[in-house]
Amino acid sequence: MPPRALEPAGIALVDKPAGPSSFKLVAELRRRTGARTGHAGTLDPFATGLLLVLVGRATKAQSRLMRLPKRYEAVARLGARSSTGDTEGEITETGRLPPDPPPLPTGEIRQRPPMHSAVKIAGERAYRRARRGEQLEMPERLVTVYRFRQLWREQGGGPARTATAAFEIECAAGTYVRSLIADLGDAYCLQLRRIAIGPFDVRDAVPPPRRGAAWRDAPLIALGDALAMLPGEPPH
Repeated sequence: MPPRALEPAGIALVDKPAGPSSFKLVAELRRRTGARTGHAGTLDPFATGLLLVLVGRATKAQSRLMRLPKRYEAVARLGARSSTGDTEGEITETGRLPPDPPPLPTGEIRQRPPMHSAVKIAGERAYRRARRGEQLEMPERLVTVYRFRQLWREQGGGPARTATAAFEIECAAGTYVRSLIADLGDAYCLQLRRIAIGPFDVRDAVPPPRRGAAWRDAPLIALGDALAMLPGEPPH
């Protein structure tokens, strides 16, 4: 009986575009490699940036990798609200601007994930139920924000009293940046991008192929090499 082929193992750094879900990209890599796959933190369809796809034996390190801090850059519109916290929702112009700079909370805070998020409610992703028009009561959760700072702010043009601002946020797993932005007052996300997960940076990630094109093999970081990059982790 011929020996079984070794299953690929490692971590693929994927630069997710806006639109497709994280689960679709993970499933595509599963079909491509024929191996078990997982992830170290999803991104909502609206968001872009770094997605860690775990292949083969690397799925056993999922809980360790999920605990890594995550870093985001968000561009927000101030002076208006969105029913989804982003550009896809119903926009209400208010003209009320948060102070410059606004108070930016850090440490442990309580927040409610947005309805259009990947949180599971009764076994189904919240964003799928919200898109069907269901009104959901999102459960409150305790999250940790390590860094939250305003990068720049520009006054909007035209008669509407609005502004645009960019923020950098570093936070623990389970934190929803759209909720952080909405809680500033009258604000919502124009863009949301994850730029790092622990020591892994989106600059080292590869984009998925265009629709209908074959997915070229995404470069895998060997599991031992990846674990050696983590704080306090001995090389394997």
